[in-house]
Amino acid sequence: MPRAYRFVRRLRSETFPDKINAVTFFQTLDDQRPMPANLTPAYRKAEQDFRKAKTTEEKIACLEAMLRLIPKHKGTDHMQGDIKRRLSRLRKEQERGRSKGKKTAPVFKVEREGAAQVVLLGAPNAGKSQILASLSKAHATVAPYPFATQIPLPGMVKFEDIQIQLVDTPPITSDYMEPWLPDIVRRSDAALIVSDMGSDDALHDVETLLSRLAKVKIELVRELPENVENRVETFRRTVLVANKTDTPDADNRLTMLREFFGKRFEIWPLTATGGDALDNFAERLFRFIRIIRVYTKQPGKKPDMNQPYTIAAGSTVIEVAVKVHRDFEKTLKSARLWGSGKYDGIYVKRDHVLDDGDIIELHE
Repeated sequence: MPRAYRFVRRLRSETFPDKINAVTFFQTLDDQRPMPANLTPAYRKAEQDFRKAKTTEEKIACLEAMLRLIPKHKGTDHMQGDIKRRLSRLRKEQERGRSKGKKTAPVFKVEREGAAQVVLLGAPNAGKSQILASLSKAHATVAPYPFATQIPLPGMVKFEDIQIQLVDTPPITSDYMEPWLPDIVRRSDAALIVSDMGSDDALHDVETLLSRLAKVKIELVRELPENVENRVETFRRTVLVANKTDTPDADNRLTMLREFFGKRFEIWPLTATGGDALDNFAERLFRFIRIIRVYTKQPGKKPDMNQPYTIAAGSTVIEVAVKVHRDFEKTLKSARLWGSGKYDGIYVKRDHVLDDGDIIELHE
């Protein structure tokens, strides 16, 4: 029997003449009692990391992890609000430079465009800007001196009938990383580490970059681990781009790069100023980010082959249908399919897994 009802049975009639009102009153008290938070081990680890964090960037990373990992229910509403307030305060301090008493760079955010967003990372003079300039129409600053890139610069790389967004970023060194750069990485779909095969410091530069990002809870990996939503860290699938393979002794440095990082990352050798590897870069990038293109058609009409819907590989008919119109989540009954090596126009169910190039006709 609920506490409110048990208590009402003991009430004297002169105290609460109307027992229904008494029930309502004590039910309200029950609703206001703190609920158990049921915090997960991953959340508690993020909380411990926050207490140990020293820099503003590390604290922000921990709070973002806490907000992502905290169980979402009524019992944690107050805790979620507290985390959001602390995040807001730290971000303002970061933007104004209060944490170190000096002016810092503003916070940047790159709006996502195209089928996916991939961030370029690397040491000074690794060739990130040259890659962006060679593959897109972006006016990247390509210079022989370090730190020519000071703000994030997006550019669109065309692959057949879709565009993929590449974002150039300032270099990461052992001495400095822009405070807003980790947020750019977290918002991206994937990353490319650009390594300079003309530099004797190539291995050290890659290790430094990985170490700096790990300190703010960002792990660059070949494949995503299982249950990433329950992990404190942010994981991003990453390829290691071995640039400037036309420089002296580049072959020896590439061999060393493969020896040290070949198991951790897929490695793409290229020269950003030209060559076959650069010509095939857009297709390799498309395969790497693991998306598919799906085309739609209306009954009795030809399919629209100009603007495909892009979606993660392994997605189903209903996931594309919701992109077409959200009402399909409730009303879609079946679809006709062309492609995938099946009979043209075959009827498939909502949970049918699609392949790249499929054409679907949606039926309510």
